[in-house]
Amino acid sequence: MTQQFYVSPEQLMKDRADFARKGIARGRSVVVISCADGIALVAENPSPSLHKVGEIYDKIAFAAVGKYNEFESLRQAGVRYADVRGYSYDREDVTARGLASVYAQSLGAVFTAEQKPFEVELAVAEVGPTQAEDHLYRLTFDGSIADEHSFVVMGGQAEKVSAVIDAGWQASLGFADAVRLAVKGLTPAQEGDQPSTPLPSSALEVAVLDRLSDSSRGTRRAFRRLSGADITALLA
Repeated sequence: MTQQFYVSPEQLMKDRADFARKGIARGRSVVVISCADGIALVAENPSPSLHKVGEIYDKIAFAAVGKYNEFESLRQAGVRYADVRGYSYDREDVTARGLASVYAQSLGAVFTAEQKPFEVELAVAEVGPTQAEDHLYRLTFDGSIADEHSFVVMGGQAEKVSAVIDAGWQASLGFADAVRLAVKGLTPAQEGDQPSTPLPSSALEVAVLDRLSDSSRGTRRAFRRLSGADITALLA
């Protein structure tokens, strides 16, 4: 009878964390920015149908990096949670904080109990009546949750992208300026003195949470996905 090798819990958790981080870093970055008009969600994503950004509920959106099948299952579970809670109680009872808490529990349970952790990183965004009431939550593969301010950058070269966003972010930014700032951060730097080539609209996925959707579009649903023509017009 063969004996199993002993692995300390500390080493096991470290190996799982390293495995998840490497998987997430291989993906392309996603940027979520709070601005004067609402919240802009910008992802480098050439696929027209496999979305990294999606709607969860009236004022709540979801963004993710990592393995598509894993974060898509989490997005669908979040939609079901929001629908059931909003129907059972009240639509105002569905909040980004509650959703982020559910996601944190799920990710934490998978990280500690399953053979392989989820190779995903999530952002849950809720647009408020004012910019001070916007909520941005960042969730990592191990179930850790952080309440972010101003913007969130995940995946890929997150540190480099975050440095560009941090240098250019202002509370007064509109949607167009926020999207252009995000694209500037996502555009890879060229070697030497060569100017960087902006990403084409076909390589971008852009959505917004409109702060004034009730008055401007007559609907509680703040989420709006931009078409390729809309993205091209914004970047022009």
